[in-house]
Amino acid sequence: MDIELTNLQKDIMREVRRLCERFPETYWRDLDQKREYPEEFVGALTEAGWLSILIPEEYGGGGVGMVEAALVLREICRSGCNAAPAHAQMYTMGAVVRHGSEEQKRRYLPQIAKGELRLQSFAVTEPNAGTDTTRITTTAVREGDKYIIRGQKIFISRVQHSDLMMLITRTTPRDEVEKRTDGMTLFLVDLRTAGDKLTVRPIQTMLNAETNELFFDGLEVPVENRIGEEGKGFRYLLSGVNSERVAVASEAVGSGLYFVDKASQYSTDRIVFGRPIGQNQGVQLPIAKAYANLQAANLAVFHAARLYDQDVQCGEEANIAKLLASEAHWEAANAAMTAFGGYGYAVEFDIERHFRHARLGLTAPVSNNLVLSYLGHQVLGMPRSY
Repeated sequence: MDIELTNLQKDIMREVRRLCERFPETYWRDLDQKREYPEEFVGALTEAGWLSILIPEEYGGGGVGMVEAALVLREICRSGCNAAPAHAQMYTMGAVVRHGSEEQKRRYLPQIAKGELRLQSFAVTEPNAGTDTTRITTTAVREGDKYIIRGQKIFISRVQHSDLMMLITRTTPRDEVEKRTDGMTLFLVDLRTAGDKLTVRPIQTMLNAETNELFFDGLEVPVENRIGEEGKGFRYLLSGVNSERVAVASEAVGSGLYFVDKASQYSTDRIVFGRPIGQNQGVQLPIAKAYANLQAANLAVFHAARLYDQDVQCGEEANIAKLLASEAHWEAANAAMTAFGGYGYAVEFDIERHFRHARLGLTAPVSNNLVLSYLGHQVLGMPRSY
């Protein structure tokens, strides 16, 4: 089951799968054990133009929309590869293309499209704010033609493999603004010139996903690197947030289908007590149920992506897509682990590695409980619970 696809979209899927065939499970297994970044894979995606697919053609990009980007990410993950080390360059484009100045676009986008620059880091979360972005305390104070940034961010990915970072700060204290979402400002930070004004402390997690804590101590950012107007950064951030929700949801659908593909094949081939284990409803039905939920989530993902491409405010749809896709992904992961039994824990079967990644989607980039709270309050009109 899929949306009706154009010939271009079908070609995109086919070519992405063909590229992924060059990076088998052994490639990812080795990187996971060494905890290394998939430099060769990201380079191949860049060279093929998949990471610049959302950049307008006039700046050297693919000039297509979020629907096509979602197809790229979904097919990467269904192929058994990992899109997360490279996906930020897609969803950060929402804020840059829609709200960046013409000078910023001409300065950065062609280099990003060529692979000469990487924009793979998006710094929002702080230790004492969590998902309540309005309570961030990292400040940017204007001094002439530059801003001085001080503060702290946490769980920020791919800093060591990015040239540019999108950063949200406070330029007006929360208690001095009329609306709590006012007074925040978005910047493009050039990490190559940060020097000792930015300290990066890696955080080791259960995933091979480069994650860091950042400390800003007087980092200078030129005024021309501010995205849009001062104090309106939260509105611009939403362009990136909604595309991020769609992106991670499409990855979750792809990864969930990976589990279904693997579990279906294994349970057909695996003989126990003289019969394929997939003949047993206790194995078969959970896999089929996960597949049904993934297909439903897939429709939600592409509905949100189409609205995004039409420049329609799609916070509700993007969050629903993320919720449904992450839960269906986790359901498929558990069904696969059940089907594989003890072999699911064995590194050489690759299920355990993908299983670890599947759990992340319930929490990041936003907790599903907060998604439900958002829907209850913002969409259904019930009292705020957060």
